[in-house]
Amino acid sequence: MKSAITSVCVYCGSSTGRNGSFVEAGRTLGNHLARAGIRLVYGGGTKGIMGAVAAGCLEEEGAVTGIIPRFLMNKEATETALERLDDLIVTDDMHQRKHLMFDRSDAFVALPGGIGTLEEIVEIMTWAQLGRHEKPIVLANLDGFWTPMLLLLEHMKAEGFVHSQNRVRPLVIDRVEDIVPALTKAGSRSEGEAAIIDRL
Repeated sequence: MKSAITSVCVYCGSSTGRNGSFVEAGRTLGNHLARAGIRLVYGGGTKGIMGAVAAGCLEEEGAVTGIIPRFLMNKEATETALERLDDLIVTDDMHQRKHLMFDRSDAFVALPGGIGTLEEIVEIMTWAQLGRHEKPIVLANLDGFWTPMLLLLEHMKAEGFVHSQNRVRPLVIDRVEDIVPALTKAGSRSEGEAAIIDRL
């Protein structure tokens, strides 16, 4: 039985960060998702890298689901920009937002971001370790952004704190252009196989 990737949740910063290439990478990823016919599921922000991913998807006439808590609407988004999304969900809190993002996504990609991005992708990895899902997880290690986290994970494994290690093996990709092809490949695997796969 095959499990195709039809929607991808992208976690990333709501600010631009210091490296301008991250914003461009976000836009490029949005372009590629739209061209592949994959729906973008994201945090609903219209600023920073988050906004760039959505803009990239929309400019290629892609489908976008934005999920944002009510209290963040004026901080991370503008009403005019949100009107461009074909699917907008406003939640009461962060927990509801995260569960909806999980439920509506076949895979997860972490672009560069801050504490919120880190918390979101680690939670998805935790759920994988606990056997709650086998959806592909991608760390977009652009300019080595996620390398410190990967080193920490290896340290945790060495110290015996990462259990079910075969479930906590995110796909680490260094070039944004390689993300969609890798997800397509992961989605073509049978459901019985590990969907969280080795580094390319």
